[in-house]
Amino acid sequence: MGHLLDRTTAPVPGSTRGPTATRALAAEWTKITGLRSTAWLAAATVVAAAGLAFGLGLFVRPGDAGSGASLAVAGYALAQLGPLVLGVLVGTGEYATGTFRATFTAVPRRLPVLGSQAVLTAGWGAVTAAAAVGASLLVTSGQRAGAGLVVDVADAETARLLVGYVLHQTGVALLGLAIGALLRHATAAVVTVVMLLLVLDQFLAANPGRFTDLLRALLPAAGARLVQGDAQVTALDATSLGPDLGAWGGGLVLLGWVVALLGAAIYRLRRHDVS
Repeated sequence: MGHLLDRTTAPVPGSTRGPTATRALAAEWTKITGLRSTAWLAAATVVAAAGLAFGLGLFVRPGDAGSGASLAVAGYALAQLGPLVLGVLVGTGEYATGTFRATFTAVPRRLPVLGSQAVLTAGWGAVTAAAAVGASLLVTSGQRAGAGLVVDVADAETARLLVGYVLHQTGVALLGLAIGALLRHATAAVVTVVMLLLVLDQFLAANPGRFTDLLRALLPAAGARLVQGDAQVTALDATSLGPDLGAWGGGLVLLGWVVALLGAAIYRLRRHDVS
């Protein structure tokens, strides 16, 4: 894939202009859209989100607590695997194929490459998440109508759940990119993200205590609060001995991890040999 960036970022004959951020962005766009896995991951994410929401909707009955939006975003746990893998593939792809040498020869400053990958990964994550939640709303419309669950975008909780779903999936995609760019090995990166998002969170939840609850609140899995209903978040804060994060506080924890890990990836990219 490095030859694509080489053509896009190479100076025009007779021109003094070198590689620019715009050219790096165009090159990374060509790489990402040129991979069949990108479209397959997007489709799988939408199907997983809608399928799980529909499956859970089969158990909804009139009088159940919750809202229609809660049902629509219920498939986030499975759907987040798509953005996670996409982010890792973007972050590790060129190191796996060896084309990173050509890429960083074409863009010696290196940072525009990672910046472009972050912009495109975030965009892919947001668009795919919006499509996923839209599909979930569509397939559960009959179930919501039968149970009397309303989706009112003017309602604060509903708006927060729908927006929070997009933000959460985008954050997971960027987390995968950051860890992929830092570790540069796809398998190690996927295992690390899964450990942070799922395994450690469940282990700490099964062993409550002041220290374990504090650690759990500081894991990127806290970002899942964005897609949990108000009653669920309140109950979680009430029973936890850790800090009361609320819904948006959990989102900020996920954002903090993304920023910190991208910072670490930038440091390695600029200070260490590319290997």
